[in-house]
Amino acid sequence: MWFSLFRSIDRFSLQNFKYVVNILRGIKVVDQHNKELVVDLLQSIVEIVTYGDKQDPMIFECFMECQVLAEFLRVLKISRNSRIEIPLLQYLSIMIQNLDSEHAIYYCFSNEYINNIIEHEFEFDRGDLAQYYVSFLRAVSSKLNRDTLCLLVKVNGDAVVSFPLYSEALKFAGHEEKMIQTAIRSLALSIYNVCDDMVYEYITTPPVSKYFSDLVLSLREQCLHLDVLFHASEDACTDQKRKQLFLHADKIVDDLYYLKDILNIGEHRLSRLVTENLLSLLVFPILYPLLQLRKNNVSNLSAVTSLYLVSRLLQVIGGKGMINSVAAVILYPYIKSSVQDAVKDSTAVNNFANSFPEHLNILENTLHLAPKYEEEESIGCPQKNIFVKRSGISALLFSENQNLLLASLFLLLIVAESKDLDCLLVPLIGLNAMHGVDENFFSRFMDQILNALVKVLASQAPFSALRKWHAGWFLRKLLIVRGKKLGDHNLQHFNTSYELSHQLLEKELDGCWFDHILDTLRNEWTNCRTVLEESFQYKDPYFMLELAVSKETTDDDTTTYSAWQMMVNAVKVFILHLQLKSYMLKGNVPEHLVPNKMLTPASGSGQIHASDVSSASFGSEVSLASGVPCRIAFSNAGIRDICVIPVATGISGRLLLTEKHPFRSQRGVVLAIAPLAGLSPKIDKVHPTWLHLRIREFDPKFASNKIKGAHANMSNHGTDGKWTLGFQNAQACETARLLILKETGKQRSNVESLLSPLLDSDWPENVLNGHDE
Repeated sequence: MWFSLFRSIDRFSLQNFKYVVNILRGIKVVDQHNKELVVDLLQSIVEIVTYGDKQDPMIFECFMECQVLAEFLRVLKISRNSRIEIPLLQYLSIMIQNLDSEHAIYYCFSNEYINNIIEHEFEFDRGDLAQYYVSFLRAVSSKLNRDTLCLLVKVNGDAVVSFPLYSEALKFAGHEEKMIQTAIRSLALSIYNVCDDMVYEYITTPPVSKYFSDLVLSLREQCLHLDVLFHASEDACTDQKRKQLFLHADKIVDDLYYLKDILNIGEHRLSRLVTENLLSLLVFPILYPLLQLRKNNVSNLSAVTSLYLVSRLLQVIGGKGMINSVAAVILYPYIKSSVQDAVKDSTAVNNFANSFPEHLNILENTLHLAPKYEEEESIGCPQKNIFVKRSGISALLFSENQNLLLASLFLLLIVAESKDLDCLLVPLIGLNAMHGVDENFFSRFMDQILNALVKVLASQAPFSALRKWHAGWFLRKLLIVRGKKLGDHNLQHFNTSYELSHQLLEKELDGCWFDHILDTLRNEWTNCRTVLEESFQYKDPYFMLELAVSKETTDDDTTTYSAWQMMVNAVKVFILHLQLKSYMLKGNVPEHLVPNKMLTPASGSGQIHASDVSSASFGSEVSLASGVPCRIAFSNAGIRDICVIPVATGISGRLLLTEKHPFRSQRGVVLAIAPLAGLSPKIDKVHPTWLHLRIREFDPKFASNKIKGAHANMSNHGTDGKWTLGFQNAQACETARLLILKETGKQRSNVESLLSPLLDSDWPENVLNGHDE
């Protein structure tokens, strides 16, 4: 910059500061010809003022005396397409952020200079100007306190009539840039945290208060979009659709946490406004049509999406008003008369006891119900007619849709376990007050709820192991309340379900992944225990969406990957039943039967012996004594004469393809290795000398390392490979097939012998050591 040549030797002197300011004052118009000069002047002023604020009070006195901020504003107004706005806002932000003295900050906020700059008509369609403008607003908000706040508002009498920092910032609340959205929310929270009564009144009064309703309406639009994504994933679940679904769900959660941050400020006007908007614009429109309380065109969300959203909202935001309002809606037909009776019989009625019947009357009017509850239909027995009009949560709770059952039960438990549940409602639906209360919702319907959960466990293929695990979590949770007891009828159903899981696992011993059953047992044993013992406080309602969009493998799918999924599901379901049964019997699985303890070094079942064949790897030399000569065509190497050697050692089994060593006739070099399990050797019907082998390409170890988190999927896998071996005659081909089957059978037998103690269906009844988990 040529201007720097004319600076005094001491850049930070008062003399140089006056010199720079005088040059700036001489600028009559800012255009492309002098833009660089003006930018250099602005930079110098900010540097000197920042220095003077800490080192030389005389500089800041000059800054005030010369009204330099007025010059900044003037530069904005005389700019002619010079794009001076960005550097000016940038240097102003730097100066404000680095001012330490209260005197300096107080002056900057005085005389309306900052407000005038904020209200300047910027052309935000130019590049990144909006980003720098918002950064400037954030810099101003970072210096807010009760003393400086009053300098940025315009007051008429006892009322605030204008607050440019807040009102201009809110214009960017819905900006497409996530960073700008986040900055505006941070700015708004800064203002809410330092507001006085007059500013709170301004913020919570129309039209300014429209910001909060816009927030909730925007959230509602996101909920509708989530439902669209949900239906798209439910109809045709793909990796991309699942990813979009859960990313959008995360975005909704972020917005809920922002609303929670506002509520946590603790200002009653803000809290009431946010809560009322959430209830009237989001929660009630979702719940009314869902619970058949009123036809409503605002929300056409699917039931699972609605339950997920309300559950997530209660988990994130909660609060007495929110919890009790949702409780009043979902249990309206059940609690109205009970609450009125409780109030009538109470000798010491607190304030909320007086207000709650009034709240129900308001709710009743909102729902357009008849004034006398006795004329309305109440909750009936779920086994008779569960879809009666205004049946509340029970219609969902006893739905034939398993996902709907689990989702509605989760919402009910959130309400029942909430510490914010009013004292009048606790004995009616609170889990802790269940015993000895005949009219408690859970006491009344516990057997039916448990029966519904046991039916989920007993559901047959195609089934979702994930759904059964969550059903098991609910079952264990309710059994804790119940005293770890199932009624005779439900216990009989559970035992039947346990036997089915036992048979399902035994069936997998004949499958193509039997060699991975023990590893899967070890891996999933701890996972299942973690799921069952998961705290309700940290239970993630994402499971509602994931269960509904998860793809269930069927027997029609013959790929080895699908077979692997079915094996894993069978193991998961068996472990779930095993752990639930031991829990109900107040016993632990014997230590020597826990999968992590089953394969000990002493057993030797998982070890590889010293035999050169069993321990061979790619490229190593092995003996050809037990091999069968054949030929194979490699795509890159043409037809090769090889020897096929199947070998099973303990629970390990492999098929080796070897080529004769060029100098050692009885030795061979390993060219390829495949697992014995899953080969499914078949002789070609047209060419009886050809033996077809299926090669599993999917690697479970790789998948288990790659796939983490609740939102991941396991569909990225290779297609099955195929080897075709050609033998000299049909007899040699059959000999090779039988040899492969023999070694595979040996391997399967070793796996089965290790698994047999765990498959002994009588052991749980004998484990009654009286020890609670």
